[in-house]
Order: sequence, then C-alpha cells, then structure tokens
Amino acid sequence: MELENIVANTVYLKAREGGADSNKGKSKKWKKILQFPHVSQCLHLKNKIDVKYSYVVDQQPIGRLLFRQFCQEAKPKYHRYNVFLDSIEKYEVESDENRVDQAQNIYDRYLKNHAPSPIDVLNQSLIEAVKEKLNSGNRELFDDMKATVKTFLAGEPFHLFEDSMYFHRYLQWKWLESQPVTYKTFRMYRVLGKGGFGEVCACQVRATGKMYACKKLEKKRIKKRKGEAMVLIEKQILQKINSKFVVSLAYAYETKDALCLVLTIMNGGDLKFHIYNMGGEPGFDIVRARFYAAEVLCGLEHLHYQGLVYRDCKPENILLDDAGHVRISDLGLAVEIPEGEMVRGRVGTVGYMAPEVIDNERYTFSPDWFSFGCLVYEMIEGQAPFRARKEKVKREEVDRRVKSDQEKYSSKFPEEAKSLCKQLLKKTVKSRLGCHCGRYGAREVKQHDFFKALNWKRLEAGMVDPPFVPDPHAVYAKDVLDIEQFSTVKGVNLDATDDTFYSKFNTGSVSIPWQQEMIETECYKELNVFGPCGTPSPDLILQAVPQPEKKGCFPFRRKKKQSARSMPVPIDELYLTPKNEIS
Repeated sequence: MELENIVANTVYLKAREGGADSNKGKSKKWKKILQFPHVSQCLHLKNKIDVKYSYVVDQQPIGRLLFRQFCQEAKPKYHRYNVFLDSIEKYEVESDENRVDQAQNIYDRYLKNHAPSPIDVLNQSLIEAVKEKLNSGNRELFDDMKATVKTFLAGEPFHLFEDSMYFHRYLQWKWLESQPVTYKTFRMYRVLGKGGFGEVCACQVRATGKMYACKKLEKKRIKKRKGEAMVLIEKQILQKINSKFVVSLAYAYETKDALCLVLTIMNGGDLKFHIYNMGGEPGFDIVRARFYAAEVLCGLEHLHYQGLVYRDCKPENILLDDAGHVRISDLGLAVEIPEGEMVRGRVGTVGYMAPEVIDNERYTFSPDWFSFGCLVYEMIEGQAPFRARKEKVKREEVDRRVKSDQEKYSSKFPEEAKSLCKQLLKKTVKSRLGCHCGRYGAREVKQHDFFKALNWKRLEAGMVDPPFVPDPHAVYAKDVLDIEQFSTVKGVNLDATDDTFYSKFNTGSVSIPWQQEMIETECYKELNVFGPCGTPSPDLILQAVPQPEKKGCFPFRRKKKQSARSMPVPIDELYLTPKNEIS
C-alpha cells in the first residue's frame, strides 16, 4: 500500500514541476482550447460588462495590459502618464531609506519646470504641495497626483481605447473567460485532505498547466445535511475576495455527483503542521511568527473591508504556498455583516472562540481579533493559550478558561509580543485591540510595536522575503491511505428541484484569477499577437467576409472544416459606431 502513496506523490510532484516536456503542463491542444473567436462574435459582450476605466484598467489584469499596450503603440503621447503611475507605485513600496531619493527623481523627471517628461494635466498648486513635502518620505505623498492622472486617462484616452483593436482583443479574452467549465477542463491528481462535504484534490488546468486545489462537495451529502445555503454563501464569499493573503476561487463547476470549488493551491502545508511536526521544540522564532502574523493580519484586513467576519482563525486554516507566504483558507464559517448591523452565532473552534461568541452575544469583527491573538500566542509558545496540545479536557472547561483564566507567558515572549497578545486576548470587546474602528480595526493592530519594523506597503506587495521556504520536492499532506474516506450517502435522491441551486453555483471562471492565470502561464504573451505594423490580425478585422470553401483536386477526400469559432458573423451597426457619435 506504501507503493500507492509513492506513485500518487510522484505523479503529483511531476505535474507541479510542469511535466517532462517544454509545454510546462499544458495540453498539446492548448492553443486550440484558447483559440480566439472572430471579434464579430464578441462585440455583444460590451453591453454585458462594466466598460469603465476604473474596472477595465484598474481591476482587470488583461485590461490593464491591453490599455497600456494601446497607449505605448497607438497613442505614444499617453504612454508617459502610465510610466508616471508606475513610478508612484514603485515609490510607495520603496524601502524607507530610499524613498526620499525616489521622490526627488519623480519630481525631477516629471514635475519641475522644463522636466524631460512633463505631466501637463497636473495644476501648479498640486506640484507645489508635493515639492514642499519631498523630504517627508510620506508614502501617500503622490496620492492626489495619481488620482488626477487616472481621471485624465479615464477620459479621452480610454474612449479612444474603446474604439481600438486593443479593446476588441480584450473582448475576445472576455469571451474565452466566459466559456463553460466542466470536469474536462482539468486533470485530477492525489487527494490532499478532507472538507466538510467531500475530499480536496490537486488538479491542473489542461489549457495552461496551472495547478489548483479542487474542493469537491458531494451533492447527496449537501442535501442530506441541508447544507445548500452554507455551500452557496462560501462560494459567493470566495468569489468576492481578491487578496494575496486569502485563498481565492478560480473556478466553480459541477459534475454529475459533486459541486467543485477550484481554489489557490497551497503546497507548503498548514501552520499547525509547521508549529508541531517539523522537529525540535514546537513553535516559531519571533521573526517567523511576526511574518506570518503580519500576512494573516493583511488577510483579515481585506475580509473586514469587505464586511466579512472570518470566525475560524486557527493554525490549521493558515496555509503556506511554494514560496513560503501564507493565506487564510476555509471560509465556511465566514458571514457578511451589513454596515451598522451585528450578528450572533456560536460558531468556531473550541479554544479559539472569543468570550462573546461562547456567550452567544451579538458582535461584528471582534471574534477575529481574539482568535488572531490565540494564533500569535500559539506560534510563539508552541501551544494554544487555553488548552495544551493533546490535553483531554471537556469543551465546557476550555470555554470557562477562555472566559475567566489569564493566559500565561513564558520567556519565549519578548515584551512587545506579550503586549500584543495581552491586548488581543482581552475578555471584553471594549478593551480588546482592533475593536474600536469597525471594519478598519486592522489599522489599529498594525500600529502596535510588535510590527514597528515592518514596511507594510512592501509586505502587501509580496516584496518581503519569507523566513522559511517549503521544500519543493516534499508533499506536505498526509499519505493518501491515511486520509479517511467518506462513507456512501444512502437514502437521498437528487431531482429537478435541486437544479436551481446548482445553477447558482455553476458559474465557471472567476474573472481576475482567470486573467492572472493566463498571464502567469505565458498564454497571454503567446496568444496576444496582432498583425504587422500595428494592423489587426485576421480575427480582429470587423468587416471580414467568410472565406469560401476551397475545392481540392480530390473531392472524395474528407475536408478539414473551419472552426465555427473563427468564422465572422453579421454585426449590428450600433457596435461599429464610434462612441462619440452615439446619441
């Protein structure tokens, strides 16, 4: 049986490494799978999507690249505005000691009188205000300028982009993004673990070679446990999240027996495994604990901004990726809190639930700060604050300790770490750190002395090197045969009434992760080709006429049919009218 595990791990690791050929895990037919349709088949999408600069350029990874390509190749006079925005982005993540020099470089190149690349849409008062504070090193120094330049680009430059072949190419990408997703979209590999309604497997997108984790939710098990609402809420919450510090949803689809969530794969194992099973004494050194705490804090900040309380912050839900960065996972207990409202619910994990959750009181985001305090404590001490590892104790006793006992601090805690944990583990919400600013409590926690040495902008940009990098040749998961299998669900029948629920779930690709996948796997680079000298490629010629079938010398031979995808279709005149001519 050991052989079965070795084979499963070998196949999985080979897939992770990109396979044996130069395709990096892509199917041999990947270009056919991702073949652009003729632009005439995509123009209708313009009426279905958000066509604003703030969405297409600021939020859509492919939209941003195409707008910049348009500016650089078709309208070079606008290109310098994008380069200026890039300089500001670089300034914001620059290390503290270099930021003042970077500010001076920006001023000299773009803002001073007779600058080599003047940004002429900025008024003099804005330039003077920045000039006065050049030596401050303030990360927000250029915020007003950035907003002004983006407002300018959202005007005439963006409208010209909308009428260009570059925007039509964006519509082609959006068409590909909207194609149905089925089990045939993926290759499946070994089981990595178990979820509440089914197993979690490694999987790979055939077209791109990108690896994901596929969380399977068995339809009959969902129905038996009346879990439809819970499953749908988790899926909708995951779909809203776009953060480096939270596992994101890339695809949602269904098979005959299961609903499937395809999520960021985290190959490095969970923090519980690393705290207790990596040899030596349990726990991390302060540098490592601080790094993980900071990244989890950024994840909680993102969730809270979205109005979501997580309610399950614990080491086994914090996962490491290949590079050693961490993300929050398993949002099954998360709930959205409308502005100004509170929720109630005794949910979470024993030993990590806040006193107000145990007492079934109403709350907003406070339980997450208590659980975060438990996580930080456990990373440093090597055991949870209110329950020793493998201690056999009743739930009621753990709840009593959480509500009444003061946690104990060993010599492993420097003063600032002890201070942070004490403030996060306060029994009352009013006195707990992070609980005085509603959705913005993370700002308060970030200002604590424990994090004073961190450059938050660099951390948020993924530019801080992790203190530990997982072994790329290791599988941080239980052996295949040690993962307990689910029993067969009996006495449950699926019928047509379940289809409405399935249709809400089965929504295919999630836009931003899908576009990032195309860019990361270099599919975008290989496919995003135009004609020579700035002309459209054949699939972008609007008034193209379908080519007549060529008659060969051998009429009896089977002819290769032209793909329906590449055929031009009649175009509504409205789509051809430039924007400024539409009344």
